[in-house]
Amino acid sequence: MAARYQPDPRFSALGGEFADPVEPASFPASIERWWNTRWAKAVGLGDLDAAARAAHFHRFEPLPGNQEKPLALRYHGHQFRTYNPQIGDGRGFLFAQVRDDEGRLLDFGTKGSGQTPFSRTGDGRLTLKGAVRELLAAEMLEARGVYTSKTFAIFETGEELHRGDEPSPTRSAVMTRLSHSHVRIGMFQRHAYFNRPDLVEALMDYAIEHFHPQAAGGDTPARAASFLEHATAALARLAAQWMAAGFVHGVLNTDNLVVTGESFDYGPWRFLPYFEPGFTAAYFDEGGLYAYGRQPESVLWALEQLAGALSLIGEEDSLIKALMTFPDQYRSALYEAWHRRLGIAPLGGEADGAFLTSLLRFMHESQLPFEGVVFDWFGGMASKDRAFAGPRGQHYRSQGFEAALEAFGARETVRPERLSHAYFAKSEPADMVFETMEAAWAPIAQSDDWSALHALLGRVTDAREGYDLGRGRSGFLSGAAP
Repeated sequence: MAARYQPDPRFSALGGEFADPVEPASFPASIERWWNTRWAKAVGLGDLDAAARAAHFHRFEPLPGNQEKPLALRYHGHQFRTYNPQIGDGRGFLFAQVRDDEGRLLDFGTKGSGQTPFSRTGDGRLTLKGAVRELLAAEMLEARGVYTSKTFAIFETGEELHRGDEPSPTRSAVMTRLSHSHVRIGMFQRHAYFNRPDLVEALMDYAIEHFHPQAAGGDTPARAASFLEHATAALARLAAQWMAAGFVHGVLNTDNLVVTGESFDYGPWRFLPYFEPGFTAAYFDEGGLYAYGRQPESVLWALEQLAGALSLIGEEDSLIKALMTFPDQYRSALYEAWHRRLGIAPLGGEADGAFLTSLLRFMHESQLPFEGVVFDWFGGMASKDRAFAGPRGQHYRSQGFEAALEAFGARETVRPERLSHAYFAKSEPADMVFETMEAAWAPIAQSDDWSALHALLGRVTDAREGYDLGRGRSGFLSGAAP
């Protein structure tokens, strides 16, 4: 049964210091390329016909009872650890806010919706390939159990764009994503930069009310420390989920991290072809700052910048204490994320660390496909025969796998009924390495043939349903937001 549409535009009440009203771009064409039927039902928009979908998610006419005008959000941020006070929503805006079928406040945010006061020299547009890439990242991340934004709608817009990193001219699109929040660490940094503790506190209290209510209560310094501790736990969990998913975000600037600990804004992302800590996603990340193995470090560094902004209203020792919870939070979340991905029960403590070390050592030395190993051993020893008979079976009989095999033997299978899903009757898993994504895009670029993309999305849906790693009816991971 579809949920009831529940508009609830809360962010605009914060006032004009947090966002600027803007006009959406007027596009020459409207071709619907993606509509997230599953999530439309969850937020009460499942009955919109094609004309209504175009009105609200291509022309951005206000949804009933929602924001009267789109809002380009104000923020700063460290970009590759260099502070930039000249950024903000330069090609997107907050379009609307709704409650989902579990009563949680969600944002509709856009990408490619036109110029704003923060566009600088940019055209405010998004390439069609960029929209497709974001869709593929979000869908695969959800399938692998990562707390991620959802690509809600994509419309091709009929403009020709020129980009340095794509063959040009290239096709254009406007995309809407659905997420719990767009409150970035960079938002707090902006108000701290202008020495506005009142605005830092107002933004913090908004985030506490809607995303971290456990941090409510006490005086301002106490709330600041508690809020930072909850944001630290949420972002530590996200970093752990990325690592277990074999995902490299690529650009972990402080304006690309939100205080709910939700993954979003996919530019030069990659999924690992094989386990390699030094693997980078962005061609311009020449020093490997945001390499796969450095993502936890990058998230902690960003949290330190959040603590710096909160220092205007908080107490230094208590903020430091909150930050110091990150290592334990991350370690615990990492063990949990890997065991969930593998469908097995953890033993706890050092045993889980030793297991993960042995498994990752084997994956690194063997250079087997990252997702192939997870797929083969989902369910642990319940999948032993399938793994040994599969395309990588000879590697699992090697001496290098003995320690991992022994550790699998000590762990119970969680939800063994998942192994009867048709997904696990296949010889290979759904994957989203660079070559797979490019192969799905090539027919679109060459002949407007979308069949390969839809086939790939079908395989990802099979993986999501097979692994069944989402928690809660709506698919957002519980514990990441109320």
